[in-house]
Amino acid sequence: MPVEIAASAVRTCFGDGDATFAALLGGRCGVAPLSGYDPAAVHVRHGYPIPDGSGGELWPAAGWLRDCVRRALADAALDPARHRVAALVGTGLRELRAVERAVADRAPFRAGGLHFRSAVADAGVPGAVTVANACSAGGHVLALAQDMIELGEADAVVVAATDAMTESMLAMIGRVADEPADRVRPFDRDRAGVLLGEGAAALVVTRAGLAPRVLARVVATGLSCDAYHETAPSAEGVRRAMDDAYARGAREPADASLVVAHGTGTALNDPTEAAALVALGGPTTVTGLKGAIGHTSGTAALHGLDVAVRCLRAGVVPPIAGLRTPLPGAEGLDLVRDRPARTRATLAQVNAFGFGGVNAVTLVEAAR
Repeated sequence: MPVEIAASAVRTCFGDGDATFAALLGGRCGVAPLSGYDPAAVHVRHGYPIPDGSGGELWPAAGWLRDCVRRALADAALDPARHRVAALVGTGLRELRAVERAVADRAPFRAGGLHFRSAVADAGVPGAVTVANACSAGGHVLALAQDMIELGEADAVVVAATDAMTESMLAMIGRVADEPADRVRPFDRDRAGVLLGEGAAALVVTRAGLAPRVLARVVATGLSCDAYHETAPSAEGVRRAMDDAYARGAREPADASLVVAHGTGTALNDPTEAAALVALGGPTTVTGLKGAIGHTSGTAALHGLDVAVRCLRAGVVPPIAGLRTPLPGAEGLDLVRDRPARTRATLAQVNAFGFGGVNAVTLVEAAR
C-alpha cells in the first residue's frame, strides 16, 4: 500500500531543499578544500562540506537532523499530540566525528549521543529509533516506515537521516585511489573516485488521507543484502533490490521513466549500476546528485528522494554535475548532462547502495 509524503526538508552543502534543487538545475558543484583535517594524513584534499559544519559543532549531525525534522513537521501540519507519529533515523556514521574529537582531546564522551533520540525529541517527536545501515540507511528506514503504516502501527512516520564527515571515513576513501579526486564525476569515463558530502533529511510519510497536502506517494522500497563483498557492489544484489521494488509496488520497469542514481563516481559502482539499469530495460532518463553535493552517506537515499519528488512536481531533471564523457556500457541510458532536461515522468526510481551489499531502491510517484 503506497504511503503519502506530506513534507520533505533537507540540508546539503548548498543549503535547504529549494537552494539545493536550484543549485542542481544550475549545474553547480559544491566541492571545496577540506578544513579541519590534515589532507596529507587522510590523503584527501576536497569534500562537499556544509559551511561551518562538522569542523565546528561537537554534534553536527544531530543539529542538522533536528532542524530538518522541525521544518518537516511544520510543513506537514501534523500534531504529534493528536496522531500516532513515530520516528526513524537512518545513518551510516552516526556521530563518529564527536567520538574522534573526544578521543583526540581525551574528553568525556556521552555514548547516548551516538543515537539521535534526543535530537528528534527536541524537534517534537519522542522515541526515535536509529538504524545504522551504511549508505542505504535512509532507504531502509523508509521501507520500515511504510511497513509501520501498512500494519497500523502509526498514522505517520518521520523518516530521517543524517551524517557528518569524519576523519576515519576520509582516511578510508583516501586509501582507495592513487591520487585524491578533485571532485566526483558520476558515470564519467575519467572518474577518479568518491568524495564525502554531509547533511540531513527528514520526510513525513502518512497513511492516505491524513495530511492536508501531499507532495508525492511512496509506492514501494525494494531491499537486498547480498554480502558479496565488504565494499564492492554486486550486480545481482543491486538488480534484486530493483526487482523487489517493482514486485512490491505492482509496477513494471517501463512505468518509470526517471532514475535518481546512486552514482558514486567510483571505478566499481558506476559500471555495475549502469549495467543493472540497462538490463532492467525500463527507466531511461538518469540523473545523480553526488557530483554536486558529494556522497552524503546514510542520508543519500533521502536526498535522492527529495530531488525525485521535485523533478516529478516541476517536470524538470537536473544534469549530473561533473559528467563530461559517459563511461562505456552506459550507451543505453539517457544520462542528463550539461543542462536540465524536461520530463513527463509520473514514477521515479531512487537507488541507494551500501557497503556489504545493503541496497535500497525506492519507487515514488507523483501525487494524484
